[in-house]
Amino acid sequence: MVRIQRRADHEARVLAARWPALAAFSLLVLTTQALWLTFAAITPQSAEHLGVSEGAVGDLAVVNAAAFVLLAIPAGRWMDRSYERALAAGALFTAAGAIVRALDPSSYPTILAGQVVMSIGQPLVLNALTKIAARHFPPREQTLAISVAAGSQYAGILVAVLTSSWLVDVGGFRGLLVAHAALATVAAAAVLASLRLASHPTDALGPLRLGRLRSDPLMWKLAALLFLGFGIYNGVATWLDAILVDLGHPGLAGPAIATMTLAGVAGAAILPSLAAARDARRAVAVLATAALAAVMLTLAATQPVWLVYGALALLGFLLMGTLPVVLDWSERHAGPTLAGTVTGLLLLAGNLGAVFVVLTVQVAIGDPVAALVVMALWAVPGLAVAWSLPRTAGPHLTTE
Repeated sequence: MVRIQRRADHEARVLAARWPALAAFSLLVLTTQALWLTFAAITPQSAEHLGVSEGAVGDLAVVNAAAFVLLAIPAGRWMDRSYERALAAGALFTAAGAIVRALDPSSYPTILAGQVVMSIGQPLVLNALTKIAARHFPPREQTLAISVAAGSQYAGILVAVLTSSWLVDVGGFRGLLVAHAALATVAAAAVLASLRLASHPTDALGPLRLGRLRSDPLMWKLAALLFLGFGIYNGVATWLDAILVDLGHPGLAGPAIATMTLAGVAGAAILPSLAAARDARRAVAVLATAALAAVMLTLAATQPVWLVYGALALLGFLLMGTLPVVLDWSERHAGPTLAGTVTGLLLLAGNLGAVFVVLTVQVAIGDPVAALVVMALWAVPGLAVAWSLPRTAGPHLTTE
C-alpha cells in the first residue's frame, strides 16, 4: 500500500512539473537556433565590422552543421545513457559559447571560438527533442510536447532573422552578442533547475543494442525524409534571394523566408497532433513531399508576389510541420530508452541533406528557373519514400 501511494505521489509530481520542464527546454532549443543564425540576416554588416569576407561570416553558421555531423551519434548515445548529465552539458556549452562571443565583439577569432563551444552543446540539446516528452509527459500528451519542442527551433530561427538587425541598430554588435549571452545564460539556468523536477526514468539500464535499428527500414525511411526536408529548407534559405533577384523581385526573399518559417511554427503546432489522432503520419509525409514539387514547379512558371508568399507559406506549414511528425513516429517506434540516439541519427541525416541539396542547387543557380526545378526534382525520391511508409504506426520495438 505504501509503495502504491509513493508511486501515485511521484506521478502527481511528474504531472505537475511537465510544463515548466518543457518551457525551460524549449527556451534552450530556441536559444541554440538564435545563436546558430546570429549573423545570417546581417552578413554584410558583420563582414565589415569584423574585417573579414562574407564567406567567413557564413562559416560561423557552417561550424554548427559540421559539429552536429561529428557529434550527433555519440551525443545521442550519451543522452540515452545519462539524460541529465548530457542535457546539463549541452546547456552549459551553449551558455559558455555565447559568453565567449560577447567577450570581444570585434574579434572574429573570439566569435569563432564561441561558435565552436556553442556548437558542441547543440547536439546535446537537440537530441533530447523526443526524450523530454517521454520523461515528463503521459502518452496522450507526448505528441503535443514534441510539437512544442520542435516548433521552438523555428521560433529561434525567427528570433535570429527578425531581431539581429534591430539589436545591432540599438546597441551595436556588443549589444547583440551581450543580449544573446544573457538569453543563453537564462535558458541554461532554467534547464539546470528543471533537471531537479520529477520525471519518468528513460536512461538505458544496460548496453545500447542498436543492431535492429541499423537494419530497420522504417528508420532509414524517416531519415531520408528529414534529409529531404532539412535540405529543401536550407536550399530555399540559401538561394531564394539570388533566385528572386534574377526573376525581378529584389528584397522579397527575407520577408518570404520569414513567412515560410512562421508558417512552419504553425505547422509544427498543428500537424503532429492531427496526424497522431488519426494515425495519418504517412499521409502528412506524402502531402508534404507532393506539395514541395508543386510549389517549386509553380514558382518556376510564374512568380507574382502574392503567389511567392502563399506558396512558401504552404511549403513551410507542411514541410517544417513534418519534422515533429517524424520525430514523434521515431520515438513511438524505437521507444524512450533509445530516443536520444534515434533523434541524433535523424537530425544527422537532416544536416547532411542541408549540405547536399544546397550544393546541387548551386550547380544550377545561374538559371533561376533551373534552380527551382532542381529543388522540385528532390521531391521525387522523397515522395517515393513517403509513399512506401507503413500506413499506420506500430508499437515500440524491443531494443534492449
